[in-house]
Amino acid sequence: MPIPTTAAIARPGADTFSWETVLLDEPGPDEVLVRLVATGLCHTDLSVLAGRLPTPLPAILGHEGAGIVEAVGPGTPHLQPGDRVVLSFNSCGRCPRCRIGQPTRCDTYFPRNFGAARPDGSSPARTADGTPVGALFFGQSSLARHAVVSAHSVVRVQPRDDRELALLAPVGCGIQTGTGAVLNLLQPGPGDTLAVFGAGAVGLSAVMAARLSTTATVIAADRVRSRLDLAAELGATHTIDTGTEDLGKRLADITGGRGVTYVVETTGVPALLELAATAIAAYGTVAVVGAPAAGSRACFDVNALIDGRTIRGVTEGGSDRITFIPALIDLFRQGRLPYDRFVELYPVQRLDQAVDDARSGRTIKPVIVFDDEPSEANR
Repeated sequence: MPIPTTAAIARPGADTFSWETVLLDEPGPDEVLVRLVATGLCHTDLSVLAGRLPTPLPAILGHEGAGIVEAVGPGTPHLQPGDRVVLSFNSCGRCPRCRIGQPTRCDTYFPRNFGAARPDGSSPARTADGTPVGALFFGQSSLARHAVVSAHSVVRVQPRDDRELALLAPVGCGIQTGTGAVLNLLQPGPGDTLAVFGAGAVGLSAVMAARLSTTATVIAADRVRSRLDLAAELGATHTIDTGTEDLGKRLADITGGRGVTYVVETTGVPALLELAATAIAAYGTVAVVGAPAAGSRACFDVNALIDGRTIRGVTEGGSDRITFIPALIDLFRQGRLPYDRFVELYPVQRLDQAVDDARSGRTIKPVIVFDDEPSEANR
């Protein structure tokens, strides 16, 4: 029996999402049906909407969902109706990397997350007239009131109430990406210096994670003064206003000319990646987190790598979401990872405003809360 619901669909050439009635399949093998409580809005969603990333449109986007399981398909004994869950990225669960707890290195990571379809190419969603529409974006397509979700994207949680569950939504991608890049992969120690390019949700998460490590020097760089002020409150020891200061010179000044040990590059601006490659010390590492338009190129001096410099791509913080997300939630509850400082909750009727605010930078992390029916203005 098809399951009717409403979803925010991204269509080619559109400036924003359109609320439309969709019909969902009942969950199949290794799938669950989730009623969404909230979904974070990520710049990856906006990049796909703008056609800068190769997800086929039309599609239901959203990949920072949180909600309640309503039904389970075959092969999901670890989940049951009523479970409160945070939704994260997808993986196959069967390849050698998945089996050793490295799902971000899954053999089929890219098609399972950006393909907006099941592995066989089918979609569990279609519009009211029967036209298939892309779903299972990052295994979830959670910009919808209900979603058929890959069981591999689901992390069970125990929120205090639905408001806390809504606040947990961005942990599924943005928060775990920034914190994981630092805690899982770079692991800075005493004497190290770490610079974060871009003080958005991912960058600020990296700043907070760095303050949980033993590194003494944490540098945040951005062109928005209010974000730099927040970065300082969240643990940055130095800030650089790239709108008025020379980023390379300031990094050299702060490190006494030695260069920084680590850079977390979150902006996706190729020129900043090129600068990061020149700003790291010998045996330093640039963690490439930002996602520019498909086909973007950056250049660097190959000989600069001879003394151990590394440029490393990072996906979802290199995390095992099943263990890492609950750990991040514990840190949040302890007040040691206060990412709620940059979260703003939007009722579902204000999705268009959330999109505008994310694009303009007014809001660092919008979270859409599904508590009322979408208004005609947002359909």
